[in-house]
Amino acid sequence: MAQFCFFFLLLISVIFVPCAFSRSFSSSNPHSQSFDVTEFIKKTVQVLSPTSQTFQQEAIRSTPSNSSSISVSIYPRSALVKPRHKDYESLTLSRLERDSARVSSLTMKLTLSLTNFTHSDLKPVQTMLQPEDLQTPITSGASQGSGEYFTRLGFGQPAKEFYMVLDTGSDITWLQCEPCSDCYQQSDPVFNPSGSSTYSRVSCDDAHCSALEVSACGTNACLYQVSYGDGSFTVGEFATETVSFGNSGSFSKVAIGCGHDNEGLFVGAAGLIALGGGTLSLPSQIKALSFSYCFVDRDSASSSTLDFNSARPGDSVIAPLLRNSRRSTFFYVGLTGISVGGQMLSIPASVFQVDGSGNGGIIVDSGTAVTRLQTTAYNALRDSFVKFTQNLPSAGQFALFDTCYDLSSMKKVTVPTVAFHFTGDKTLSLHPKNYLIPVDSSGKFCLAFAPTEGSLSIIGNIQQQGTRVSYDLANNLVGFSPDKC
Repeated sequence: MAQFCFFFLLLISVIFVPCAFSRSFSSSNPHSQSFDVTEFIKKTVQVLSPTSQTFQQEAIRSTPSNSSSISVSIYPRSALVKPRHKDYESLTLSRLERDSARVSSLTMKLTLSLTNFTHSDLKPVQTMLQPEDLQTPITSGASQGSGEYFTRLGFGQPAKEFYMVLDTGSDITWLQCEPCSDCYQQSDPVFNPSGSSTYSRVSCDDAHCSALEVSACGTNACLYQVSYGDGSFTVGEFATETVSFGNSGSFSKVAIGCGHDNEGLFVGAAGLIALGGGTLSLPSQIKALSFSYCFVDRDSASSSTLDFNSARPGDSVIAPLLRNSRRSTFFYVGLTGISVGGQMLSIPASVFQVDGSGNGGIIVDSGTAVTRLQTTAYNALRDSFVKFTQNLPSAGQFALFDTCYDLSSMKKVTVPTVAFHFTGDKTLSLHPKNYLIPVDSSGKFCLAFAPTEGSLSIIGNIQQQGTRVSYDLANNLVGFSPDKC
C-alpha cells in the first residue's frame, strides 16, 4: 500500500506539476508589468513627513589610488533641502513648474544656435557687467538651474566642499563667490576666492574667455554671464581653480564662473556642475573619456554616484551618442522608436533625427524631469497607453499631464510596458515607476510624458531613475543599465 501511495504521488507530480509551471509561465506577459500602487503612495506621505530624515552628509567617495576612475555621491533634491509644501500635490506642481522653465531654457538655447545670432549678438550691455552695476535686481522665476540632483565637490586650495547641481545641458561650471552683491541662500558658506592659493582670474585675451558665449572685459579680467530661460542668470568673473573629488584626485586650472550676482531657485546648492558636450564643460576640461550617473527616486533619502572614467556595466543597452554641429552642448541619442505593450508606435523615424538645419532629434538630459516628445509622437504613445489601460479608472488631467488614473482603491495594477528602441535593434524596457507617477497622496497617478511644440525631444530624469546612464565620450556611445544605482 505504501509503495502504491508513493507511486501515485510520483505520478501526480509528473503529470500535474509541469502543467502548473506551464500555466504560470504562459500567463506571464513580457509586454505588461505589475505596479505597486501602495508603495508609491506611501512614499508621497513620507517625503513630507516632519519625522522623515534627509541624508547624512557623506564624505566624497574615493577610489583606489591606482585607479583612474573618480566617483562622487549624487543626492536627490528632497534629500538636500526638506520640501516645504502643505501636501504632495503642491510639491508636484512646484516640480512641474520648474520643469517647464527648464524645457523652455533648453529650447531657447537651441533656437538661438540655429538662427543667425552670433556670440556678439548675445553680449550683454557693457555697463550691465560692471562691478558698480552688480546690484541691479534680477527678475527670476523657477530657474533652469534649480536642478533635481546634486553632488558635492571641492574647490580651491585648500579645498572647500560645496553642493552643486548636476546639469548635462550646460557647459559652464559656476559657483557663488564673495564678495556677493546678490546671492541666493545656500547650505554651505559662500566660496571666498581670497582664501584659495590656486584661484586665478582669466584674462580677456585668454582662450577660455573667447570660448564663452556671453562675455565682456572688466578690469583686466574676463567677465561671464549665463542666462536661463526664465530670465534668471549668474554674472561674475571667469577664473581657473582647482576642482577636487575627495581622495579620488583633483584637477588644477579648471575654468569656472565665480558668480557675484546670482538669482534663481537653486535650493541650497552653491552652483552648477556643467556636464555638457562643449569645450568648457567639466568632462571636457578634465579630459574624461567617459562619465556616468544613476539617479535614485526623487523622493528617496538615499544616494548614488557620479563616476568619471569608470567601466560601463556589461549589461548596458548601447545606443549611438550623437552630436548636433549647431549645438555641441546637448547629448543626442540614436532613438528609432517607442513601443507600448510590445507594439511599436507608428511614429516617423524622422521625428527622432536631427535634420540638416539642426532641428529635431532627441537628447538625454539630467535636468529635465518629464520626457518631452513631439506632439505626433506623444499622441501615439498616449493613445496606445490608454488603449491598454481601459480597465483603470480615469482621473482626467493634472497640470501638463493629460492622462491620469484614480488608483486609490487598488493595491497593485497591471500596466503595459513602455520601451525605447535604439539604433542597432537595442531595446530598453522601462519600469512602471519610470512612466506612471503619483501626483498626490490620494492615489492619483499620471502618465509621465508630455508633448512639446518644438522640434527637440528630451528623455528626462523620471525615465532615467534607477538606471545607470553611461556617456562613452571616446567612442560616442551611451549606455543604459537598469538597477545599477
